[in-house]
Amino acid sequence: MMRVRNKIGQEIAEEQCGFAEGKGTTNAIYMLRTLIERALEVQKDVYLCLIDYTKAFGRVRHTEILKQLKQLNVDGKDLRIIKNIYWKQIAAVRIKNETSTFQNIKRGVRQGCVLSPDLFNLYSETILRNLESNPGLKIGGRMINNLRYADDTVLVAENEEDLQNLLDIVVRGSKKMGLELNSKKTEVMVISRKEIPGCDTYVDGAKLKQRESFKYLGTLISQDGRNYTEINSRIAQAKATFMKMKPLLTNNKISFATRQQALQCYIEPILMYGCETWTINKKTHGKLEAVEMWFWRRMLRIPWTAKKTNEEVLNET
Repeated sequence: MMRVRNKIGQEIAEEQCGFAEGKGTTNAIYMLRTLIERALEVQKDVYLCLIDYTKAFGRVRHTEILKQLKQLNVDGKDLRIIKNIYWKQIAAVRIKNETSTFQNIKRGVRQGCVLSPDLFNLYSETILRNLESNPGLKIGGRMINNLRYADDTVLVAENEEDLQNLLDIVVRGSKKMGLELNSKKTEVMVISRKEIPGCDTYVDGAKLKQRESFKYLGTLISQDGRNYTEINSRIAQAKATFMKMKPLLTNNKISFATRQQALQCYIEPILMYGCETWTINKKTHGKLEAVEMWFWRRMLRIPWTAKKTNEEVLNET
């Protein structure tokens, strides 16, 4: 199957970070934040549309998968293996002692199959390839109008009209491939250092909600383009998790080394998720140092009335 995966990988655009070797969520987040920062540096607004598909993985047509694999000149033996995996599947629903009639399954990639992520990427590539000649944001001499992590897709434009054009292309291509955008969960946001303009964007006549911020792959993107909201959110989440684990983390019957490992295992990943993409200044650096001391003082059971400097506390850790 590596032959098939390699062939598919050659067809997938660099904008797709999902299930791609050497890439992860951090890469996708970094690309989006970099695009935003570069645009704001030259006084350009950024128009984003976060697309939400309705049951994307479950709507992939098997006939279309086979068609695309044939176009890639996948070896006949490999095609037969894939065909045997997906064709002639049947399923029924059992409720108590009653079973429905068996139905042929003609859509959806299989859960747990090593090829499923690659097949979905190939499927979505067919839709988003139509965006290549359309405007977006320019970075490093290259025009980028979409970023992807599996089915999490963000459209990127400089203005409302361009964003609507991109969205229309995606909607048409998705319908052709049997996928449907969820207009209730698909959202738009305008990022600007000036007064935030309205953005009237539609999917099949339904106006999309304009947000002041939205979650992208677990990180918070806000309309001012800065990291403050995300870092504050990370600190709040880390503190909340710490308080849930307080009976363990402040228990003096457990060695400090063990509790320290628990902090590093359960709390730090929450606090520092996506930190590689942050732009740190003196203010945010101070906040991160402050939350670190907040953890240590509670783990060491140092009362707030104790006049101990941070340096003295760190010497006890």
